[in-house]
Amino acid sequence: MKAVVFPGDRKIEIMDFPDPHPGPGEVVLQIKASGMCGSDLKYYRNPPGTPTLGLGERKGPIIAGHEPCGVVVEVGEGVSEAQARIGDRMMDHHYSGCGVCKHCRTGWSQMCIDGITVYGTTGHGAHAEYMKVPAHTLVKLPDELSFTTGAAISCGTGTAYGALKRLDLAGDETVVIFGQGPVGLSATQLAKAMGARVIALDISAERRKMAEDFGADEVIDPMGNDVVAAIRDLTGGEGAHKSLDCSSNAEARASAVRCLRAWGVACFVGEGGQVTLDVSQDILRRQVSILGSWTFSKNGQADCAAFVAERKIDVDALFSHRFTLDQADEAYKLFDTQTTGKGVFVMD
Repeated sequence: MKAVVFPGDRKIEIMDFPDPHPGPGEVVLQIKASGMCGSDLKYYRNPPGTPTLGLGERKGPIIAGHEPCGVVVEVGEGVSEAQARIGDRMMDHHYSGCGVCKHCRTGWSQMCIDGITVYGTTGHGAHAEYMKVPAHTLVKLPDELSFTTGAAISCGTGTAYGALKRLDLAGDETVVIFGQGPVGLSATQLAKAMGARVIALDISAERRKMAEDFGADEVIDPMGNDVVAAIRDLTGGEGAHKSLDCSSNAEARASAVRCLRAWGVACFVGEGGQVTLDVSQDILRRQVSILGSWTFSKNGQADCAAFVAERKIDVDALFSHRFTLDQADEAYKLFDTQTTGKGVFVMD
């Protein structure tokens, strides 16, 4: 089968791999949609051999893509019908751990005490025709949702949902979302569906327009504006109740804390980087809380899918571009500009 590999230094290789076959406890998905995520870019951009931020060692060419959605086509020994049957439409929780530690038992395999496999990073991912995964990582795709929506929920949209749940966002609150890439745009969609007032920020005019289309009540261009002052002007001088940083930008992270009213809560979801804060003025003396949110649990992925289906949220509107695997080089060159909506590989 053909599959996409990131050798590093902004290069793409389309390589031939043997078609996978399941061992005990495993299934094979025929991939129908595989999303492109902002966290893919570090493996696309970085030189070969760059560490994986504590996610484990990359051995040999690894198939990229950690937003899998497809159909079960092969089932291994020991897989129950409750887990998977041929023809089932499935997403994948793209982490696998020991399965028995306290984190794995609650669906948080990415926090496994004994170490993890991250599909698309240290294990073969979904930018391919087929993908082999443990049956316990599967999450059923509701019948109402498309494969492309399922791919988005498998990381970007699921990550946004997980962060908003960590924030305990309420319908009478104002939330500021820094960065309107795929995760930020998803957060804008979901926060509006939760009833909140949304202020969205991005340096890209195209992404600000998408945020408006997705229901943002106000949009701000952080270039040339005093972001904190602008947010206070929009909130009667008090600041926002909640904020979410999806940008990984140090200045945006600091603003996400400083734009809050007293007792406000900020959540950092963007990976990597640093932030500098004045602990007394920015946090302690305003009783501000700061949270971190790393993707979502397997149960949270299922909850997100149910929420999207029940509220009829148009997650497919996130996708400004659709590609075939043969277009991977073009796809990642465009996605690397970080000015567009989400990209997705769609397989026949």
